[in-house]
Amino acid sequence: MVQNLNILSFASYGNLLTERPGGVGLPKGPHWEERLLTATAQETYQYLSSDSVYLDYESGMSILAVAKEGEEFQYFYLDKPVCVYPGVRFAIAPYQDSCTVHMMARRTSWPQAEPLTVSVRELALSRRLQVERVYTFFYHEKERGFFFRGEEHSMLELTYVDKGSIHSVAGGQDLVLTQGDMAIYGPNQWHMQYADPDCAPSYITITFDLEGDSLERLLNRKFRTPQKAVLLLQQMLRERDREDRYTGDMLISLLGQLLLTVLREAEGSARLPLRTANAINNENEVVGHAQRFIGQNVRMKLSVPMVAREVGVSPSYLTALFHKNLQISPGEYIRRAKLQESKLMIREGKMNFTEIAQVLQYSTVHHFSRQFKEKFGITPTEYARSIR
Repeated sequence: MVQNLNILSFASYGNLLTERPGGVGLPKGPHWEERLLTATAQETYQYLSSDSVYLDYESGMSILAVAKEGEEFQYFYLDKPVCVYPGVRFAIAPYQDSCTVHMMARRTSWPQAEPLTVSVRELALSRRLQVERVYTFFYHEKERGFFFRGEEHSMLELTYVDKGSIHSVAGGQDLVLTQGDMAIYGPNQWHMQYADPDCAPSYITITFDLEGDSLERLLNRKFRTPQKAVLLLQQMLRERDREDRYTGDMLISLLGQLLLTVLREAEGSARLPLRTANAINNENEVVGHAQRFIGQNVRMKLSVPMVAREVGVSPSYLTALFHKNLQISPGEYIRRAKLQESKLMIREGKMNFTEIAQVLQYSTVHHFSRQFKEKFGITPTEYARSIR
């Protein structure tokens, strides 16, 4: 990757010259010679001198490659005049078609030039993995013991279990995916899914096309979904409901981030040793801990102070983290979690609406029914009829 040219980053190879009105402080006199050097994508040279060499950009986007003896080139964007130390190999290459720089050196030690093959375009950041299309993005709420007889298609398919558990059958394996598990089916891979008779699961499926790196290492296995990937899935669900002109772009971008997060986790990449990265990880851990506590105790009488005590932060800080990461308050998250739990309980069919309202700590069944309709647009009775 091309680096910024500054005093610290360039210190091992040379120093930066001060630019001032009327010109740059390049050496002058009969012992010095100045030439204009033009480099093209097809023709690039490397230079070496036993004396200091001065360089300044003239036109085009110029990349300065420098290296000490026995070392690999380091690349800098040449946007200011520099002095390259004696014995440092250097080359000028264009970012686009061509570039021109001033080179000043002593006549008696003019740098020797040798052809160099270097593709600076490869230094630019490019995608190793890119989601091309998202075909379907569904949140399934299934009845107890549901059975899907199976299919195969040319797209990749991701499955994430949000509630309960499902059986994922593919590649000769019957894997049990529980809450927080993910599985990915490959192109043209036959797969089927079903639930145990006493389980009414909720899960997400996404079908998509991918270019670049293969997901081969993730296929035919189940894995725990990293908390950051869970947050991305939740953001995708919110984006899906927006339905504006950029919804598709956002979903494709978020799915790409999710897959990269899962791949990094699978490869066991070490966390970046940056305080900012650690802070983000700590925030994710707090939010994830709070979400797990709410999910595991959703039938209790929950409050924001109670959840904050559980995760070891103040209610105000927890509220700030929820707004930052989930774009909702923890109180609203609790309300939604209870309503999602009520749908699961309705699908299980073991309780009537009054009992469900009592178990979920609603003051009255009417309060429960009103919140249910506000959230889902139908009454609990209408929802129960729709799944029979």
